[in-house]
Amino acid sequence: MAYDALLLLAVAAFMLVLYPSEAQKLSAYGLLMQTLLCALMLFSCRMLFGIYNHVWRYGGTTLYLRLILADAMAGALYFIAGYVFLAEKITFIRAVSVISVNLLLTISMRLVYQYLYDYNSANSPLAAMLRRVTSLFTGLKYTPEKNDASKPCKTRINIAIVGAGRVGVMLAEELLNNPGAYYKPCMFIETDREKIGRYICDIRVYSEQEVTPLLINSHLIQEIVFAVPSMDMEQKKCLYEKYKDTGCKIKVYDYPTAENIENGRRKVREFDVHELLFRAQHSIIDETTSGYYRDKVVLITGGGGSIGSELCRQVARMHPERLIVLDIYENGAYDIQQELSMLYGNQLDLIVEIASVCDRHAIEKILQLHHPHVILHAAAHKHVPLMERNCCEAVQNNVFGTLNMVECAEAYGVEKFIMISTDKAVNPTNIMGATKRMCEMIVQNRSGRTSFSAVRFGNVLGSNGSVIPLFKRQIENGGPVTVTDKRIIRYFMTIPEASQLVLTSGAMAKNGEIYVLDMGYPVKILDLAENMIRLSGYTPYVDINIVETGMRPGEKLYEELLIDADTLVKTKNELIFVEKDRPRNPDQIAAKISLLQNSLVTDNPESVRLALMKAVPTFHHPDDVNSEDGCTEEMKKTHTRRWGPRKSDSTAAMQ
Repeated sequence: MAYDALLLLAVAAFMLVLYPSEAQKLSAYGLLMQTLLCALMLFSCRMLFGIYNHVWRYGGTTLYLRLILADAMAGALYFIAGYVFLAEKITFIRAVSVISVNLLLTISMRLVYQYLYDYNSANSPLAAMLRRVTSLFTGLKYTPEKNDASKPCKTRINIAIVGAGRVGVMLAEELLNNPGAYYKPCMFIETDREKIGRYICDIRVYSEQEVTPLLINSHLIQEIVFAVPSMDMEQKKCLYEKYKDTGCKIKVYDYPTAENIENGRRKVREFDVHELLFRAQHSIIDETTSGYYRDKVVLITGGGGSIGSELCRQVARMHPERLIVLDIYENGAYDIQQELSMLYGNQLDLIVEIASVCDRHAIEKILQLHHPHVILHAAAHKHVPLMERNCCEAVQNNVFGTLNMVECAEAYGVEKFIMISTDKAVNPTNIMGATKRMCEMIVQNRSGRTSFSAVRFGNVLGSNGSVIPLFKRQIENGGPVTVTDKRIIRYFMTIPEASQLVLTSGAMAKNGEIYVLDMGYPVKILDLAENMIRLSGYTPYVDINIVETGMRPGEKLYEELLIDADTLVKTKNELIFVEKDRPRNPDQIAAKISLLQNSLVTDNPESVRLALMKAVPTFHHPDDVNSEDGCTEEMKKTHTRRWGPRKSDSTAAMQ
């Protein structure tokens, strides 16, 4: 108020005294009355509008508009009151001039004040002077916080911001106003013609057509940041393809919106594994599925593993009567127990049982104690190369562990039993896939009080043994990145998607079905490796090499999800299909199990392998499958024949 009073005196002196006006020359008394009346109206209106209740250092557009409205009202009242009550009057033009010039100087003073604080570090002499003057006039003392953010960053990373909309501009302003920021925005990239060629925050806006490697190099751009919150996977794919060869790291600016408020924080981050595949994620759980698991006792075998633990998280949200986590690996079971206990406390009845699915006595004891309504069977050995070497253990754990669970589920009146299978069970070329196919046949051919079904899907991002963490470690170590064969393609989905689809399939299961999940188009592992190298700021084959190590034992060039596409049946969920495989005679299944049991007695891996090949007729040697390169355009055609075209995914995901 003191500053504003001084400004008003200066303006009154200039506009009413020094500015020549022979027609309306005021006496000393008239000058005093005009100044006092103007001050009364101005400060009354500003007090009415709360102008002096705000910290102007952080004043924004709304506060400045409020100041303009207050002064406009004050100006009108000043002219009317002066015309009515004062003997010595001034013209309307002069009254407007006094108010307008004063308002201009008032706004300018505040803008300069903000600028000096925003663009000077806390320890600069100018900022220190401002603090002393403020303290002198207000009695308020401000001591700047001593932290790393107040220290200017000497080495800043030059970035280009894709998107000059509200979010992109907010990011640029935040970085420019923070002396401790590691990023320095140097250019905007935009498609809006009204913005192209102009400047925002003193930063030039370029069109996408103008942005070439030469322009990027001239601005010394090191990273390109996507700041378009509404961008879908198709747009993200196109932008990535456009900028991937610039030699810059490509990142994403997360800004909380109504759609992604759960993400919480604003941050510039790397592309995550989901975005690398440019595949839209789906939220599958609905009220019907949640209602099915509500108030039920649910047992999850392998509950400490990557899929099992996510199943535990999803089921816990559905308010089960009791959740039982069964695992032989105590560390994984302990981790999910602690996580769920912290989240739900006493609201979730959570039990952890440490036992092997191969231990029949332990399984019977657990089922007799808890009487689960639903069993989600996720326990299995799954690493292909390890199981090739340890085929006896693979058959014992995967086949006979599943058989134990199936028979115990029947004996103790379990309502539903859902087994998690894999795409490697289709025309398997390895021990792990063959054991899973045998498990599918066991589950398919049970009938009685318990409803049995299996859910089949491909590779799960972020699961134990996933290729993504391996590539990350190799890139961090400077390479090379290793792929077993550059032709290999795989289906991928995220852990939450896979778990939600398992639960949804389980809720709709009747008996003997194999549920197959639509996983979109398969992805070339080589493309995934190249993208990860580029996103790390390196050039494939130049900075970091990609080398082939040769196919591992039992490995296929491509995986399948169906045994017979003609038996595919749609469900109410567009992402879930049922494969109606031909059921086996119970005597046939018993004969296969007996064959495998007899082979295990020999403790001879080769005998077990031969027995498994007899039990699973579709078990082939990998050389027979990989001799024909089926992982090119034919796979895409096959996908379309089976599922139909996918609108939500990028049609360019499969080259």
